[in-house]
Amino acid sequence: MAASTFLNENMNPFNLKYLDQANQTIRALAHALRLDILSYIDQHPGTNVNSIYNALELEQSITSQHLRILRQAELVNCVREGKQILYSLNYPRLHSLQSAIQEFLK
Repeated sequence: MAASTFLNENMNPFNLKYLDQANQTIRALAHALRLDILSYIDQHPGTNVNSIYNALELEQSITSQHLRILRQAELVNCVREGKQILYSLNYPRLHSLQSAIQEFLK
């Protein structure tokens, strides 16, 4: 068995790498400003960082830091068009997370 895996009480393998990825995603969602950014992107797909920070009245550097976290958690997609990066939501990932959370809460 790999070092990153251990057995839970039911003797099923439990992958620590997967748990770390889940933790990163949940932490990305657990911030009010990032939720505001996600909401803005949902309403304005294909938007750039300038539009986001102007609309939400944020500093550009703070907006970029939060977008980096959302990218790392694979909650947003980004496409480069010239010098701009355009952001949209990763709906399949968000729907998958919503389903997993709903299942967990049952």
